[in-house]
Amino acid sequence: MTVDTMSGRLRYLVVFVFAVASLLPGIAGLPPIDRDEARYVQSTKQMLETGDYVDIRFQDNSRYKKPVGIYWLQSASATLLGGGAEAPIWTYRIVSVLAMAMAAMAMLSLGTAMFGVSAGMVAALMFIGMFGIAFEGRLAKTDSTLVMLCIVAQASLARVYLASARKEAVRATWSWGFWVIQGLAILVKGPIAPLLSALTLGFMYIFDRFGTRQLLKDLKPLSGVLVAIAVVAPWLIMITVKSGGAFWQEALGRDLFGKVAGGQESHGAPPGYYILTYSLFVWPFGLLAVMGGTHALRRFRYDRRLLFLISWYVPFAVLFELVPTKLPHYMLPAYPALLLAGAWLMTEPEKPITLFWQRILHGLTAVGVGVVTLLLAAAVIAGPIYLQHVFVSWTIPAALLVLAAGWFGLGKRAGVSPVRRTAEASVAAILAYALIFGLLLPRIDAFWLSRQMADRFAEEKPCPDSILATAYYTEPSLVFLVGTERVETMRGTEVAKFLQENPKCGVVAITDSNQTDFFDALPGGETSVISGKPIVGVNYSKGRELTIRLYRMKTD
Repeated sequence: MTVDTMSGRLRYLVVFVFAVASLLPGIAGLPPIDRDEARYVQSTKQMLETGDYVDIRFQDNSRYKKPVGIYWLQSASATLLGGGAEAPIWTYRIVSVLAMAMAAMAMLSLGTAMFGVSAGMVAALMFIGMFGIAFEGRLAKTDSTLVMLCIVAQASLARVYLASARKEAVRATWSWGFWVIQGLAILVKGPIAPLLSALTLGFMYIFDRFGTRQLLKDLKPLSGVLVAIAVVAPWLIMITVKSGGAFWQEALGRDLFGKVAGGQESHGAPPGYYILTYSLFVWPFGLLAVMGGTHALRRFRYDRRLLFLISWYVPFAVLFELVPTKLPHYMLPAYPALLLAGAWLMTEPEKPITLFWQRILHGLTAVGVGVVTLLLAAAVIAGPIYLQHVFVSWTIPAALLVLAAGWFGLGKRAGVSPVRRTAEASVAAILAYALIFGLLLPRIDAFWLSRQMADRFAEEKPCPDSILATAYYTEPSLVFLVGTERVETMRGTEVAKFLQENPKCGVVAITDSNQTDFFDALPGGETSVISGKPIVGVNYSKGRELTIRLYRMKTD
């Protein structure tokens, strides 16, 4: 049986199962990742604890940077699969797994509609095997759900555009679905999906005014905007009333405009940042996607399908290169356009001639993919040696799988179908991810300071209701692992005062580099407290090696 002979339902089932199976390894074993994921899951946990599904809070502080959509999805998942507030971390992450699986099906659907069955399957397989999807798809954040909604919205837009151009009937589900998806996407991550679609329409209008005008007419924008508003408005009204307008000040004034005005939270970077991170996040398919993109760039004036893909990617990429605040996953909504272009080129019967400038760009991209492949393989082997001072034998097959995925993603193999070639690279990458995320990373204790501290606190706390006070290690994952009411973040020597006021049950976490100040703040000095064994690890959020001890007062 080949892809072409499969029934449509079977193709979607295969893609969905393959995507889910590829993302499951690691979602239960990996502790909450600092800082974004830990903040999301802790805020969701507090919704479940309090029963307040309107307000968003992290401990006693409001968390209004993003709307409520992802918290509702995670709350439902944790309730159905884990029983509520005490649900394990995987019940929060399964939302992202399912979102990425649905996104892969959307890639199959759109690729098939635009370029044929084989292209649709190639696009879906590349999407599933991408490093960026493998990483973000395991995290309980907004990005997986946003990517899925962006692809579905763009797919609806493309179907209306191409149907209008061919003078075919436009299905109402495409146009109305587009606006419903926009409303849902706003509830998940604000204006990103509407911005992507608006940029796509604007760029298309430059090169195809008649087709874009007809597209806008068929989209029914006036009625459609009202539909999107109807989806978003109820919660926005409730949170505006509840927060006294603070949500708008935080979400727009500090978060959105703050990112546009300057590098927020130490994430500033100059233009060109995404060119450097591209080879990692689209690995191992970076070369195939770029090749498709450059050939689409040459032919988009003569092919509306390629015009749509170029309009999807180029203006979004340019804008985000200009915005000062940058993180690699910000480009995820645009990368599917390049994957679809790569799928088109791979399945195109008559391959276009490659010009000199393309060969230069393709060569540089190939070098980038090769460097990332070698660095990933080396990191898999060297990681446990550096962090745990041990050699783990099964890192060798993991590294070999990384090398194989990189080779399959780069190599041209005569006589091998595009679907098979893509499947081989994707399977090799997915098996490597399973070993890395499912076995390697969860076992490197030095990488998970919060998990070590939570386990040690459970062992050493003098009372069942003891509170852990910390001043020098304040990562949000610690709150999720220990408990909302069981962790207090303080400033400097305030922890010494806390310990004096709670001599029987209080516990404080102090880094070795700050213990002198801590001892000086205690009336009895170092002799008045006892500590457990040192907790040694790396705070990867700050790139620092730390040694932390838990202290409690000596009692008679």
